[in-house]
Amino acid sequence: MTPSVGVVIPTRGDRPGPLRAALTGVLGQEYGGEVRVLVVADGVPAPRVAGQVAGVTPPGSGGPRGVRVLGNRRTPGLPGARNTGIAVLDTDLVAFCDDDDLWLPGKLAAQVAALVEEPEAAFASCAVEVEYGTRRVPRLAGTDRVAHHHLTRSRMMMVHSSTFLFRRGSVWVDESAPGGQNEDWDLALRAARRHPIVHVDHPLVRVRWGASHYAARWADRIAGLEWMLARHPGLAVEPRGAARVYGQLAFCHAALGRRREAARWSLRAFSARPGEPRAAMALAVAGGLLTPRAVLHALHLRGHGI
Repeated sequence: MTPSVGVVIPTRGDRPGPLRAALTGVLGQEYGGEVRVLVVADGVPAPRVAGQVAGVTPPGSGGPRGVRVLGNRRTPGLPGARNTGIAVLDTDLVAFCDDDDLWLPGKLAAQVAALVEEPEAAFASCAVEVEYGTRRVPRLAGTDRVAHHHLTRSRMMMVHSSTFLFRRGSVWVDESAPGGQNEDWDLALRAARRHPIVHVDHPLVRVRWGASHYAARWADRIAGLEWMLARHPGLAVEPRGAARVYGQLAFCHAALGRRREAARWSLRAFSARPGEPRAAMALAVAGGLLTPRAVLHALHLRGHGI
């Protein structure tokens, strides 16, 4: 029997064009099973969002398709919106898609097949294509199984929330994530601790950068990284992974003009991994040699973040 799939698309209602594109990408998947889409309005009236997606209809690419819009019934913010969807859906599988990302053809069928082939696995991801301006850069994992140690050593941005597909009831999003930061990384780490994530290493999701609600919220990013260090002590054990997180903290403090904190975290990053590039960039920003925007722009052009 082909598993039914519920897709949760959280939105604040401020990106109607990308939201309609995201919905079209989901509904256009060639998949023979039932697909239900739940658009969760977070901090905006559900009728307004319903008006934005009116007219986006299933193109007849597979089994039954349905779209429903409702308000966030849990903690305000992205984690609560995602959990609202998980709680309402009664499908076999649940998937996430951000309202500014796009599922590419074949995404759903490939991931469902991978999960069906490995019954003990509960969670799947796939490679992505990062779109920034006119550039599109594929980001591959180089593996078909993402284990817990992969995610402590590297954030593995291709294990992105818009790629997540999992068995309903197997995981919930932690709503205590500060400002909704790193809730997807935390979710992936918890899933991988129980069983390696089944990964389809082909770019089947287009992740669009440039309109993120989170990119320059430096204080929230600091709180989110400190939250991760407290929840996942293993992040501080693996030298490369620890250096990456410390370097990110250094950069965020530098972006806020906190030169002393930037220097402190840079030193910790260099101690964990001499030559950690994020620490060097943080010191350049703290010293006024570079701006945070210029650094992010250069990285995004290569399909990378800080």
